[in-house]
Amino acid sequence: MLSWKKKSKGNRLPNRREALEILREAGCSEDVIEHSLAVCRVALRLARQLKKKGFPVDLRLVEAGGLLHDLGRSETHHVKHGYIGGEIARKLGLPSQLIKIIERHVGGGITAEEAKLLGMPARNFIPETLEEKIVAYADKLIARNRTVNFEETLQEFREKLGENHPALERLKKLREEIEGKLRDP
Repeated sequence: MLSWKKKSKGNRLPNRREALEILREAGCSEDVIEHSLAVCRVALRLARQLKKKGFPVDLRLVEAGGLLHDLGRSETHHVKHGYIGGEIARKLGLPSQLIKIIERHVGGGITAEEAKLLGMPARNFIPETLEEKIVAYADKLIARNRTVNFEETLQEFREKLGENHPALERLKKLREEIEGKLRDP
């Protein structure tokens, strides 16, 4: 990971090759890297469709976010991996908008109250920008490295968290926002 810090000149987004190098140097498994590549493909497809509809989307940011969203899985597969990935990215000097994608991609986001209960800083980790939402949603459409129906993902979250967990509503809202933008003329 030190090689990125040495190579990067200022606060810039890594390109595809550099992002994959960051994942490998951090110690991410090949399974995580394959998953990240699949999420990146879906995220870029969604981003391009939204851009065609006139939404301002930074494709380079979506690509870097899709590739690096699971950077924290180099250390843990716990729900805190988003926060931990953000910390790793911060140490590498990656841009703040990329760090936010990494931190906010878990589920449909994590509230400050939930974050505190999980042993994370008591702040919101809920996707806010369109790029953050695109990567978070794309991640819900990939299980390991295969595409899944959103309903499968929702069912998995129901089984893990319980039928009435507020995270389920955030997931539905995330889907509706992205799919709604894609449907609108």
